[in-house]
Amino acid sequence: MALREWLRTHLKGDRQIWWIVLYLSIMSILVVYSATGTKAFRELDGNTEAFLFKHGLLLLVGVACTYFAHRFNYVVYAKLSKFGLWLSIPLLLWAFFKGTNLNDASRWVTIPIIGQTFQPSDLAKLALISNLAAMLAKRQKIMNNPEVLLSLIVWIGIICSLIILSNTSTALLLAATCFLLMYIGRVPTRYLTIMVVVCVVLGGLGLILGQRFGTATNRVKSFMDSDTIVYQVEQSYIALANGGLMGQGPGNSHQRNTLPNPFSDFIYAIIVEEYGLLLGGIPVLLAYLWFLWRGIRAIRVTSRPFGGLLSVGLTFSIVFQAFASMCVAIGLAPVTGQPMPMLSMGGTSLIFTGLSIGIVLSVSRGEADERAIADSR
Repeated sequence: MALREWLRTHLKGDRQIWWIVLYLSIMSILVVYSATGTKAFRELDGNTEAFLFKHGLLLLVGVACTYFAHRFNYVVYAKLSKFGLWLSIPLLLWAFFKGTNLNDASRWVTIPIIGQTFQPSDLAKLALISNLAAMLAKRQKIMNNPEVLLSLIVWIGIICSLIILSNTSTALLLAATCFLLMYIGRVPTRYLTIMVVVCVVLGGLGLILGQRFGTATNRVKSFMDSDTIVYQVEQSYIALANGGLMGQGPGNSHQRNTLPNPFSDFIYAIIVEEYGLLLGGIPVLLAYLWFLWRGIRAIRVTSRPFGGLLSVGLTFSIVFQAFASMCVAIGLAPVTGQPMPMLSMGGTSLIFTGLSIGIVLSVSRGEADERAIADSR
C-alpha cells in the first residue's frame, strides 16, 4: 500500500506511458544482456555482466531523467531550448572536427573527467523540436510574418546540415519531424516548400562535405539492388526466420554471434529471434504505437498550443527512430545504424530519450501556465 501511494503521489501524467517505459526497460535489460554475450567474451574475457551493469546504470539514469523532467512544468523547456540550440552548434562542429571517430564517423564528444561519450545530435534534436514547438505556438496569430518563419526554417536547415556531416539518417528523421510539426502548426504551404528547399540545399551540401556521402549512397544503391542483400540484413533475416512465431527462448539467439551490432542497430532482430513475433516483435511494435497514440492524445489535456506541439514533436521523433530501426531489420529501409529508443544498448542517448519522454509526461499533466509561456521568450 505504501508503494502504491508513493507511485500515485510522485508519478504524474499519463500512467499508460509509464507502463510503456517499464515494459521497454525490462525488455531492454533482458535482450541487451543476451545480445552482448559474445562481445563480452571477445573483449572482456567472458565478463558478461560488465555490459549489463553499464547498460543497466545508464538505463536507470534515463528513467530518473524521465522522472525529474516530468516533475517540471513543461513551459520551462521553451526557454531552455534556446540555450540548447546555441550550445548544439559548437558541439556539433567540435564532434565533426575533433570528436571521437567510430566506424568512420565523428559523432561523439567525450565528457572530461568521467570519459563518457555523447552525441551532440541528441541534444540538438531535443532543443530544435522544443524551440520549434514554442515558436510556432507563440506566433500562430502572425504565421504570415516572413521573418518569423524564415528564422525557423534557417534554424532547421543549420541544425540538420550540421548533423548530416556525420549522421545522415538522424538528420533526415529530424527534418521529417520538423516538417510534420510545422504542418501541424498551420504553417502556409509556401513556407513548407521553402523549408524543403533549404533542407535539400544545405543538407546536400553538408552531406557532400561531410563524412558519410559515400556510405549513404552505397547503402541506398545496395538497398535498391534487388539482386544482392547486404550482409547485416541477410543475418537479420536469418534471425527473424529462426524466431518465427514463438522464438528460440531468452538467451538462445544464434545470430548474436554473427550479426553486427546485435545489441544496438539490430536489436529488433534479436528480440524476434529469442521471443518470436507473438511475445517479442508484435508487442514491441504495439508499445511504440501505443506511445504514439498517448503522446498525441496529450494535446487534448493541455490548454496551450505549445504543450500539444511539444508532445507531438517529441513523440514522433522517438517513434520515427524506432520504426526506422525496425524497418532496417526487416529489410524495408537501407541500413541506417539507428538504435531503438529505450531498448538498444547506448550511452547518453538513453538519457536524452528519457528526458524526451519525461517532457511528454509533463505535458500530459496538463499544467499549463500562461504567464510562464509569455515570459519564456
